[in-house]
Amino acid sequence: MSVDADQVRRLVGAQFPEWAELPVRPVASGGWDNFTFHLGDGMVARLPSAAEYALAVEKEQRWLPVLASRLPLPVPVPLAQGRPGADYPFPWSVYGWLAGSPSDADRVADPVRFATDLADFLAALRSIDPADGPRPGKHNWFRGATLRTYDGQAQRALAALDGHAGPAREIWETALAAPWDGVDVWFHGDVAPGNLLLDDSGALAAVIDFGTCGVGDPACDLAIAWTLLTADGRQAFRERLSVDEPEWARGRGWALWKTLVTSARAGEEATNARRVLAGIHTEYASGK
Repeated sequence: MSVDADQVRRLVGAQFPEWAELPVRPVASGGWDNFTFHLGDGMVARLPSAAEYALAVEKEQRWLPVLASRLPLPVPVPLAQGRPGADYPFPWSVYGWLAGSPSDADRVADPVRFATDLADFLAALRSIDPADGPRPGKHNWFRGATLRTYDGQAQRALAALDGHAGPAREIWETALAAPWDGVDVWFHGDVAPGNLLLDDSGALAAVIDFGTCGVGDPACDLAIAWTLLTADGRQAFRERLSVDEPEWARGRGWALWKTLVTSARAGEEATNARRVLAGIHTEYASGK
């Protein structure tokens, strides 16, 4: 499915006539889960790219205003909810625009400060009352549930690595065996470089894309420790967030799963995945 700016203009004009005259243009690097368009200078329209992603619209509309008021960094706040129309079949949202650029290791000014700022954000998110929050399910690809959800996928990826898996199988089995205390807390679900915005000084400025958020096991939010943070940043992140060994093992498992499923792809993404996989192996070996 594809969505273009003219289609968005028709949707906005029909449903929000007060914004009908605002220019509409695609957002650079708008992501995979949603088609994203600037609406004027201060807003953004996000249209799910498939039915599965549309399941998150109602959730974000309900919960992001609640979460935003309790978090130390800006997060998207919905301004309006759109309906299907103009040959577009799903609900969609309008948000206030958050300035910043996606995180990149080369642009982070102070890796340790970045790591502790992120840890503080996640600690604040975890502290919010989880009552009635969305449990893991199709709406968030079962983030916050057991890693065993993805065991079959991980095992196939490990088999494809054949003799080049190193300690990856042991790391995966350790993650699967690591216990969770069963206490539900809020998690983001996709703490990835593209969802962590930097300001012009290279500091963490905002956290976006809560489509996979929910309440459950927050270990999925730890994958960023291996996919973006430096070794010193990873240590500071863990200490600041007070992560015990079982949760750290599960978080490493989430990072490994994410890396395994991208390592088989072609191009720059696969190259980066292999780099992350080597880092996971090294960090795991150093802690044994």
